[in-house]
Amino acid sequence: MLLSPAHGGGQEYHTNTYMVIDAHQHFWQYQPVRDAWIDESMQVIRRDFLPEDLIPVLEDNGVHGCIAVQADQSVEETSFLLSLAEKHDFIKGVVGWIDLRADNIHEQLQQYAGHPLLKGFRHIVQAEPDFNFLLGGDFCRGIKALAQHQFTYDILVYPKQLPAVEEFVQLFPDQALIIDHLAKPYVKTGELAEWAAQMRRIARAPHVYCKLSGLVTEADWQQWKPAHFRPFLEVALEAFGANRLVYGSDWPVCLLAAQYHEVKHIVTDFISTLSTSEQQQIMGGNACSFYHL
Repeated sequence: MLLSPAHGGGQEYHTNTYMVIDAHQHFWQYQPVRDAWIDESMQVIRRDFLPEDLIPVLEDNGVHGCIAVQADQSVEETSFLLSLAEKHDFIKGVVGWIDLRADNIHEQLQQYAGHPLLKGFRHIVQAEPDFNFLLGGDFCRGIKALAQHQFTYDILVYPKQLPAVEEFVQLFPDQALIIDHLAKPYVKTGELAEWAAQMRRIARAPHVYCKLSGLVTEADWQQWKPAHFRPFLEVALEAFGANRLVYGSDWPVCLLAAQYHEVKHIVTDFISTLSTSEQQQIMGGNACSFYHL
């Protein structure tokens, strides 16, 4: 199944002739205890979100496929996402979870090595109290194993953890790394300088990509304007270039602050002055390259 660009009610008409990939979205069957992170302020996403919910959204927005990313830290989550991807070919790949600190990490990765839809892994490092969690010996041993099995790794952190990221990316020059959500900059307060300096240093490592995703939920959910994101997007473009930036929606989490078409428009409007080739890279080509789609 390849979703075709379509006209969505009240939305811009899409004339994309190239593959558009949403490189960051989630599925879940809501469970109050497991999904306790979805608190009282997030009622709009306190329900199931499954492929049948996303298909019409992607069709309305001219998006041809997606990468499903883990939201729960369990091997059951990885299996759940893979089962969905096996049934729906618009799900082009899965970023799952595995205990990277496990003693038998190589054995576990070997079990997944033959699964073509499993592209990589992610740990919710932003929730770890140790700002240097990424640099832990057991965790680094697991990251080293990923490269040997040709899996990618998504870096999910807050700005306060970026000093560790700077060191981390230098430790693994052969590992495909991608930073989720621009490392969640302080869009709401507009604090830019320290985050920007850190991201520029990290971007010097040519094996590190960055996702243009998850920004609306770092802004004021009710009062944000597209202009609030531009300074952060400009830093990302300057630092990583059009060949290492990747579009992602963070659906359905983005629904806390914006509709899908609004999230996508923030990115497409920002890159509209770039060459057609550069726009194609950001909106799909780079995701295809990074995740080997």
